Amino acid sequence: MIKVVTDEKKIDEFLNRGIIINALPTKEDLKKILMSGKRIKIYMGFDATANTLHLSHAKNIMLLEEFRKLGHEAILLFGDFTARIGDPSGQQGTRKTLSQKEVLKNVKDWQKQIKNLMDFKDKINPPKILFNSKWLAKMNMEKVLGLASNITVSQMIERDMFQKRIKEGKHIFLHEFMYPLLQGYDSVAMDIDVELCGTDQIFNALMGRTLLRKIKNKEKIVAVVNLMENPKTGELMSKSKGTGVFLNTTPKEMYGAIMAQPDEMIRVLFVNCTKLSLKQIEDVLISQNPLNAKKFVAKEIVKTIHGEKMAEKAEESFIKTFQKKENPNDIEAVEITGKKGDLLVNVFLENKIISSKSDYRRLIESMAITNLDKKQKVSSANQLAENGVYRIGKKRFCKIKIR
Repeated sequence: MIKVVTDEKKIDEFLNRGIIINALPTKEDLKKILMSGKRIKIYMGFDATANTLHLSHAKNIMLLEEFRKLGHEAILLFGDFTARIGDPSGQQGTRKTLSQKEVLKNVKDWQKQIKNLMDFKDKINPPKILFNSKWLAKMNMEKVLGLASNITVSQMIERDMFQKRIKEGKHIFLHEFMYPLLQGYDSVAMDIDVELCGTDQIFNALMGRTLLRKIKNKEKIVAVVNLMENPKTGELMSKSKGTGVFLNTTPKEMYGAIMAQPDEMIRVLFVNCTKLSLKQIEDVLISQNPLNAKKFVAKEIVKTIHGEKMAEKAEESFIKTFQKKENPNDIEAVEITGKKGDLLVNVFLENKIISSKSDYRRLIESMAITNLDKKQKVSSANQLAENGVYRIGKKRFCKIKIR
């Protein structure tokens, strides 16, 4: 039998960390069920709408792992069905519809990225991975209509982004109404006790609470987690917009991306994406300057996702490359087989060092391309390719050899 931990100190430690910012009906209800000794079923869902997750997702998965370590049944739900509908949350327009093949490819990539965030090898109480196509794909029209009979149009139209679209004269498609209904049914299908959700998912989570109460006469607690935002600008990490520190990057790239974050993000990264206690975090922030504190948190995060050895190598590479101004040892070699006189932009494009000519122009304008061998900035869009090591931006390097 799986033992449920009811140690109040351990429970308070992660309930009061600042990641869980609210609970519905109340935060006291959440603590009460955790202290009761009952083994609860708790889940968080993710729609596979992109091929990578970012650190804000990692934070949520690490939180789910804390519940699992208390002895509860932790479910990581991949919305392989709902991803093909498109969540209207936070969208001023309709999301692009994905194919089943695209969604399953994304799910496969995600499973690789999260393998170190939860103990999937635990033989007593392993986390579960479920897919909502298991029940949603089997629903016939009778079932869908029966489900829809539980919710009124006025309840749906109350949603803030729908209200905004109406005021702006933008369309709301019928399938977008269906999305929260189907996501809400996930709670019914899994017979959930607690759902973790971001602040942008409260409407969908409460839909599940309503359906669970009406269909099974059961109360579900919604635990609302924060979104990792810049405390100054309010900018969020977003998989759909491609902003943030992503989990599909190499250890060195991830370390560099964290180091590139503004100083005001240091505390945010420590609290949300490390296993250090709040006291340990405060000690680091008080005793270290911003650069060293950022190096500390970068190593901790890379260690969690890629392992300690990879984190150490990533830190060594960063110090050598950026602090000591040396060239990294494992620079990608780009070999030109044509004649001399090739434009540098074409070499970068052909070898996928840059994504487009506009990307190249932006880099030129910001003086972000340097021939390290000659110690010269590339200032012309018509610069010819030359032998040498180039640094592109802050984290990309390549070695060009002309034959």
